[in-house]
Amino acid sequence: MEISRRDFMHIVTIFGLGAVASGCSVNGVKTPSQISLKDIYDFKAMGNFTLLHMCDIHAHIKPLYWREPSTLISAPNLVGTPGFLCGEAFAKYYGLEPSSLDAYFDTYMDFETLAQKFGKMGGIAHIKTYLDHVRKERGNENVLFLDSGDTWQGTGVALKTRGEAIVKAQNYLGVDVMVGHWEFTYGKERVQELIEILDAKFISQNVVGNDPFADEYEELIFEPYTIEQRGGAKIGIIGQSFPFTSTANPREFTEGWSFGIRPDTLQEYVDELRNKHKVDCVVVLSHDGFSVDQEVARMVHGIDFILSGHTHDPSPQPIVIDGTVIVIAGSHGKYIGRLDIDAKDGKVNGYEYKLVPIASTMIPADPAGVKLVDELYAPFAKEFNEVLGKTKNILYKRDTFFSTFDQLINDAIMDEMKCDMSFTPGYRWGTTVLAGEKITMDHIYEMCGITYPNVYTFELKGAKIAKLLEDIADNVFNANPLYQQGGDMSRLGGVTYSIAVANKAGERISKLMIGGKPIDLNKTYIVSSWGGNLQNAGENLQEDKIRAVYDVARDYIKRQKVVDVSNEGNVTLVDYKCGCPVKGSRSC
Repeated sequence: MEISRRDFMHIVTIFGLGAVASGCSVNGVKTPSQISLKDIYDFKAMGNFTLLHMCDIHAHIKPLYWREPSTLISAPNLVGTPGFLCGEAFAKYYGLEPSSLDAYFDTYMDFETLAQKFGKMGGIAHIKTYLDHVRKERGNENVLFLDSGDTWQGTGVALKTRGEAIVKAQNYLGVDVMVGHWEFTYGKERVQELIEILDAKFISQNVVGNDPFADEYEELIFEPYTIEQRGGAKIGIIGQSFPFTSTANPREFTEGWSFGIRPDTLQEYVDELRNKHKVDCVVVLSHDGFSVDQEVARMVHGIDFILSGHTHDPSPQPIVIDGTVIVIAGSHGKYIGRLDIDAKDGKVNGYEYKLVPIASTMIPADPAGVKLVDELYAPFAKEFNEVLGKTKNILYKRDTFFSTFDQLINDAIMDEMKCDMSFTPGYRWGTTVLAGEKITMDHIYEMCGITYPNVYTFELKGAKIAKLLEDIADNVFNANPLYQQGGDMSRLGGVTYSIAVANKAGERISKLMIGGKPIDLNKTYIVSSWGGNLQNAGENLQEDKIRAVYDVARDYIKRQKVVDVSNEGNVTLVDYKCGCPVKGSRSC
């Protein structure tokens, strides 16, 4: 197809390519060479102290590519609201310029083109440079760095060192306080060991002992809060770890510990901080999730700020619910949230907020951070750097129903296990590999680096499969965020289906096909799964086939040499016309 010059210039304008070629901005959008550190750091400093915030870095201490979702669907009452925005709907809601640095970081639109333009994101050496800038500007004694968790897990170096490498990274960054979720998948004993070498305080008001034979029965496992002094203000920080840890992850890791939202005790600690300790500001450092924390703000009174995590949302602007300001700082080390606060005499008088993109091609790397990362990765360099193959198309992770990297993993499982269908969990963490790039073992660990990696192959009745998918859908699409226990829909290999998200529970999924044929509810299917406990619901486990998913994926890619995964999903969305609808609509 021939493209006219007029059409070519239109494409150039849309993608910002003319700016790259000429060195000039297009429609006011700056090119990388025109973006200075001053632009990235620009902030209206105010107040007497600063809270710096990160969440859900999932052990990504090196820069990476991370594509935001092109489908982010939920119940009709939630779609198009903060926490359920993507693509054009996100850009419109927050007023992003097309093809800008913010649009690249915050949306999937033109991602591959903009990746070539702006480069990788995050990395602790680049984060540290920004942190040092703020600490110098504000005075180190006036700054707190808070971490909402999902920090110790998600990469090969985290897995191989059982979290220790990432604790060393946190100590280097100067984290002051943290909470947890995936941290607990190392097991209770290991969590306590890592806390011993962690310079930060690990707090949680919602983790309680529930083993009647243990000394900690009905006792808090961690300190519920900490009081910090910054800028002459007393700041009360209450910890809220992921309330559904023992259901979202295998229970054996936290046996004897009970989790929950616990709004009643949260209210008690808010009141205690205000009435007994006379703090000037109450902060909840949370891993509840952005939408759940909005509900918490409605249930618990007297919280000034919630620094949220878990759902990986970038939110350039705070939201305010009943006087509580809620912020969240994306994922994978792509952002640091900066919150300047004016608080004294027991109340907050004002604040300023910015979600700062850690553009690693523009923010210089701190040499000490580069050295630390190199040292942490050195023992595993030979394995991690092995090139397994190449990808023809982009491999990405995040989406509500389907992703190309998950499909690649399902392809690998089905090829080796010779099953009828496969389940890959809808985790939100992972990585992105651009089209034409080499796939390394490091990438595979970044997709599968968990402490319970085994693929299990077993038998499951069709009726059980159908019910299971409906149950998963009810978790993901429940109209009440308090019943959404985290993650996207499971990714399925060998399966297609249609879904009506707005239908009532148990009636969302239709046209369910396995191997191209309608599901037979009475038939027994061979199923493979990993990342959960689905094998416990099946029968006739094939023990000789049990194998770590990262080894299965590695060997498959090496056999294929070049993988060609289509972006054509296997799920038909019945009641929405696009993947990123606006509020109050089923379309974009």
